[in-house]
Amino acid sequence: MSEQNILEMSQGPSGLGKIEIAPEVIEVIAGIAASEVEGVSQMRGNFASGVVERLGKKNHGKGVKVELTEDGIKVDVYCLMKFGVSIPTVAQKVQDNIRQALLNMTALEAEEVNVHIVGIQFETQKQEAETEQEM
Repeated sequence: MSEQNILEMSQGPSGLGKIEIAPEVIEVIAGIAASEVEGVSQMRGNFASGVVERLGKKNHGKGVKVELTEDGIKVDVYCLMKFGVSIPTVAQKVQDNIRQALLNMTALEAEEVNVHIVGIQFETQKQEAETEQEM
């Protein structure tokens, strides 16, 4: 990863100062944008983020890795898809949604938005759990 930990933006000669954006902010924006897409079941996290969510704190940046390079911003998204959706179509929508959200909120263009499908979520698991509870 690059030595630079914060993105700096200049606003030209009439700017009042500089704007710094932490990579964690980009992770949160990308995570929310990806989870908004229909067909994405959930974002992949690690054990620590799962424990934190069980304690009540929502981790919006989970499943997202941001790398700042000389070429630009590279975003890797790890998510689970719902069973029955078209994976290429949903992945394209995830890429488009993340790119648009970053552009709207930070005025930054992402060099790459890589979508990694790490699993499929079956709806029958939820239905079976509901049926067992009713009995």
